[in-house]
Amino acid sequence: MVSKPLESLRVSRPAYTRLDVDERRRQLLERGAELFTSYSYEELSMSRIAREVGISKALLYHYFPSKQAYFEETLNTWAEQLRERTETDPELPPVEQLTSSLDAFLSLIEENATAYRNLMRSAAGVAEIRNLIEEVRRKTAQRILEGLYPGKEAPPKARTAVSGWLWFMDGACLNWVEHRDIERGEVRDLLLGVLMGSLIAADAPPEIAQAS
Repeated sequence: MVSKPLESLRVSRPAYTRLDVDERRRQLLERGAELFTSYSYEELSMSRIAREVGISKALLYHYFPSKQAYFEETLNTWAEQLRERTETDPELPPVEQLTSSLDAFLSLIEENATAYRNLMRSAAGVAEIRNLIEEVRRKTAQRILEGLYPGKEAPPKARTAVSGWLWFMDGACLNWVEHRDIERGEVRDLLLGVLMGSLIAADAPPEIAQAS
């Protein structure tokens, strides 16, 4: 007859196994973020990824059923980190929220300039990257508009202005990380100025016009 202590040991084993799996997955996602932003999507195969991270291809497939699944989960993890870094205090005035969030975003780009540049350039040829960036833009625009028009739908002109500004911001940030001849604060102020001007042209709320 099996003793109760031994029964308890057998029951507890899966919990330790899950922790190991979660830790391994976390490490693979961190390494994947490095690989997918250092090489183009086409340059990486599951065999090469396995060699780079130091595990067998069979074990890599155990965690991720395909390169696309690994890639998408890596990008989603990055997107969540971006969301957390740019989260602001909803009690602050809209312009202060924008300034704080934008500064955090530019800080993240400054820390990961090569990765950001590779990611944006790969978007033209890799649908998964393009879809992720479009989703990030959509959610960012929604956050900005909800701050400007709490509890109601944003006017079409304001929605158009914010959407267009996000495309402008990507181009400006790429130019910044390539040349690095202006300070981060100058980039932030330039981007804010363009956004404020666009919103004023779109008949923005009075607080935006006063802040500018």
